[in-house]
Amino acid sequence: MTTERSADTLVVGGGLVGAAIAWGLAREGERVTVIDEGDIALRASRGNFGLVWVQTKGQNLPDYARWTRRSADLWTGFSEELAEQTGIGPDYHKPGGMSLCLSDEELDDARNLAHRMHNVNGEAGYGAEILDRQQVQEMLPGIRLGDEVVGGSYGRHDGHASPLRLLRSLNAGMKARGVSYRSDGPVVSVGKDGDGFYAKTATSTYRGAKLVLAAGHGNTKLAPMIGVNPKLRPEKGQILVTERCAPYLPMPTHVARQTEEGTIMLGDSHEDTGYSTLSATPPLTDIARNAIRCFPELAKLRIVRSWGAVRILSPDGGPVYEQSETMPGAFSINCHSGVTLAGAHALALAPMIARGALDPDISIFTTRRFHGEAH
Repeated sequence: MTTERSADTLVVGGGLVGAAIAWGLAREGERVTVIDEGDIALRASRGNFGLVWVQTKGQNLPDYARWTRRSADLWTGFSEELAEQTGIGPDYHKPGGMSLCLSDEELDDARNLAHRMHNVNGEAGYGAEILDRQQVQEMLPGIRLGDEVVGGSYGRHDGHASPLRLLRSLNAGMKARGVSYRSDGPVVSVGKDGDGFYAKTATSTYRGAKLVLAAGHGNTKLAPMIGVNPKLRPEKGQILVTERCAPYLPMPTHVARQTEEGTIMLGDSHEDTGYSTLSATPPLTDIARNAIRCFPELAKLRIVRSWGAVRILSPDGGPVYEQSETMPGAFSINCHSGVTLAGAHALALAPMIARGALDPDISIFTTRRFHGEAH
């Protein structure tokens, strides 16, 4: 068993959440060690859709809507700093985003949601506008909409990025800032170590003054070791990818987005299949069918690959950020919006962790809300 020298902070988990926090901590001048499981992990970071999405977030948790908007506002500068530092941009674009409605009932639901969110956050804060079919068509010129499209919701704060290039850029940025990356995970135990903390793998023990658990579903096992139970559950989402084509979609939508390379990603499934990442029908059939209902021309493109990934969800779908009450200095960080929240994790949450305390304005994101406790 080898022992790694002390760091200011140990970060358990090297996916998008852990990497963004580690990059942000190093940006604050901390000595950081990231302990990752490598390519055998579930790796939701490499399997997601890549949206930086504000509309629809936090409809039952207004603070989540505000936190998401804060992250979207930080994303432009975050993306530019990563590209300048590493030469690897995350392909971030912010043209707004469109959620299409295929029935009057769906459009009424979107309108009601926008009304509620405007009441909570202000119209500018939420930034979603309800459009009829003609208005949608004007925002998507040259695209033949499906006959069922009756309108949509346009969010001007929405955008999209490449999860793969984001993760690569964060890793390059961590290396440039001297972050020690170790891939001999999974971490099997964590705990107090004198005035600091330890994290053990099968072959090594790592020590640091602070500890951040950002191990995705691994936190189900690890977080209780620091006195936190995030109550995570798995939910599978699947994605289809088409062959490359000429520029087609000028903005991301809830069912399709065009990548920098020209492929079109199709998604939006929600499956209760445990920790399985297998691609399977009929969900893939439904994904393709729904995309074609919105954009019939997509039927002409060949599907070249598909995959499944497992979301990390709390009981209410919002993030869980909590410092241990019994072990101050140890933090449990859990969320499924690793792309959307990367800006906030790197530039807002990481500085809080570096200071050793989470700000009061994100206190709603502890597990206390699941027990009806005031924040």
